[in-house]
Amino acid sequence: MAKTLIAFFSRADENYFGGAMRYVKTGNTEIVCNIMKDMIDADTFKIEMKDPYSPVYMTCIEEAKQDLRANARPELVSMPASIDEYDTIVLAYPNYWGTYPMAVATFLDAFDFSGKTILPLCTNEGSGMGHSESDLRKAAAGAEIRSGLSITGSRAAGSEGAVKKWLAANGVL
Repeated sequence: MAKTLIAFFSRADENYFGGAMRYVKTGNTEIVCNIMKDMIDADTFKIEMKDPYSPVYMTCIEEAKQDLRANARPELVSMPASIDEYDTIVLAYPNYWGTYPMAVATFLDAFDFSGKTILPLCTNEGSGMGHSESDLRKAAAGAEIRSGLSITGSRAAGSEGAVKKWLAANGVL
């Protein structure tokens, strides 16, 4: 039987919402993943940095830019022992400078994704998927990278319809 893993990076604290800053207790990507967990039978893994970015949005994005430029691999709090039992991985993340956060790169480097299907989901405030899908094809060689779902972060709580349609189109629902 096919098994699905929802692996996600999400950031709470001060976030950008359509032109304004707002403090949130749960990050937009995690909100979407929680909606998804109610729809499908899947295990979840939260990708968390051992030394997280600043809770201040403008500082956070500068730290994220530095990590991207350095091609850094931030240390994570934990890592799954294996992903062997999963056929499909929903990989969810915010758009940081046109791609996924470098903590996601740390996760990707840890496993062989050959023969797996990856469904990318990206929260953003208008920048869409960026080049994260092509970056995933390079980082997860041998995996089938399907068309991603872009969710406007400030509308994450109301994304159920889009998520349901995307999961159904990808045979997960």
